[in-house]
Amino acid sequence: MSEELWRWSAERTARSIRTGEVSAAEVVTAAMARLEATNGVSNAFGEIADDALDKAKEADEVIARGDPVGPLHGVPVAFKLNTDLAGHPTPDGVAEYLRHPAPETAPVIANLQAAGAISLGRTNCPSFSLRWSTQSEHWGVTRNPWDSAVTPGGSSGGAAVAVATGIVPIAHGNDFGGSVRYPAAVCGVVGIRPTVGRVPIWHAAGPGAGMALSVSGFAVEGSIARTIGDLRLALRVMQAPDPRDPITVPLDSLGRDAGRAPRRVAIVTDPGRHPFAGPGLPETTDAVRTAGAWLAEAGYQVEEVELPILGEAATLWWKLVMTELHVIGLASEIERVEETEISRAFGLMRAVADDAFGEVSFADFLAGWDRRHLLRRQLSEFMADFPILLLPNSGEPPFPLGQDLESVDRMRELAIHQWPNTAVPLLALPGLGIGAVTRGGAPLGVQLIGRAFDEETLFQAGEVIEKRPGITTPIDPAHHG
Repeated sequence: MSEELWRWSAERTARSIRTGEVSAAEVVTAAMARLEATNGVSNAFGEIADDALDKAKEADEVIARGDPVGPLHGVPVAFKLNTDLAGHPTPDGVAEYLRHPAPETAPVIANLQAAGAISLGRTNCPSFSLRWSTQSEHWGVTRNPWDSAVTPGGSSGGAAVAVATGIVPIAHGNDFGGSVRYPAAVCGVVGIRPTVGRVPIWHAAGPGAGMALSVSGFAVEGSIARTIGDLRLALRVMQAPDPRDPITVPLDSLGRDAGRAPRRVAIVTDPGRHPFAGPGLPETTDAVRTAGAWLAEAGYQVEEVELPILGEAATLWWKLVMTELHVIGLASEIERVEETEISRAFGLMRAVADDAFGEVSFADFLAGWDRRHLLRRQLSEFMADFPILLLPNSGEPPFPLGQDLESVDRMRELAIHQWPNTAVPLLALPGLGIGAVTRGGAPLGVQLIGRAFDEETLFQAGEVIEKRPGITTPIDPAHHG
């Protein structure tokens, strides 16, 4: 039986370990075998834990004593290489940072550990976690298991691939501009970006450092899994408050009024014409409308609307983020670490932003944050009537690897198509990325966006969608030449 344990959900695995049906050592051994069998092709992991089996045996001893256990006791998981783990470097895809071990463990990782999860290692991310693909000069290219020639998404591409290929049932990720939702959907699994303030977050160089304004306002810790049920389980664990994040809201439940019927869903495929937003390709629009039809069949009231607030929000994300990255000197840091690909990609991003905004003054920057508050209010009023937005995962199918390095024009096109991934962080709302349909290659996904702290409504709608498509994981990774 052990060779098939890696196919199990986290819910089933945790329950079976608690009841003694299987041991944590059996589960972790099966997961490690799956990692060994697939990682050479997919390159999901950049760091492999050397103590996972020892921790699994300790977990079995806890069960044998009859001691209380956490909800993820003995379940194999993966952490992301851009998040602090005490005693380990936090390279964020950059080899230069391998020299500096983290002094403490990030809140979200500590919560997973406290729940009994066993880390198999840490998953790959692009250099500085800044691309919509997962590749770096030191760790190489992470491959989409459905089609090795296209992006697995970024920056949590390694996490999504680890889940899709069956190495772990749950992988940690974080989302600043689509980094959980995008890779989850293009790898055929599910990923939750929680509301800002739901899961404690702390990303800094050390205990005495602070976080960038846009990180504290837009970034969240989330998870990727193969089932909505496992996302629920992960969120319950990850949301435990931590004093290092003073804005975390202490919540015991997942939904304020979830389950009320009927639900109204607003489909948005055209966010209006903005410098960083616009209508997508027909196949991605069809995927959204297909998912909308499934929700309608399940009793949801579905209506297609125009919502230019989202296009403006995506454009404002670029203005605020790129201005702040310029002020903090990221370009100089990228030049210092001497990595060619991220230097090229970031240079194209800056060129696209400069073309759109020119030089942004301090007054313009502050006015942008002021405008953000108004956009949040306007969308909140709209969502009083439509508690769910159904959006594309991206305006185009998963793009061929390396296209974000081609030209300013191609980078601009990619940025416009990623409007659902940038609008939502600016608005600080929860989002669920999910694979919807596949036509023989990597899946086309959709996003479900909810009201603040109403993740459960997204989970319920996501369960309708996950029952319908012919997207089955775990999947063996596609080999490449």
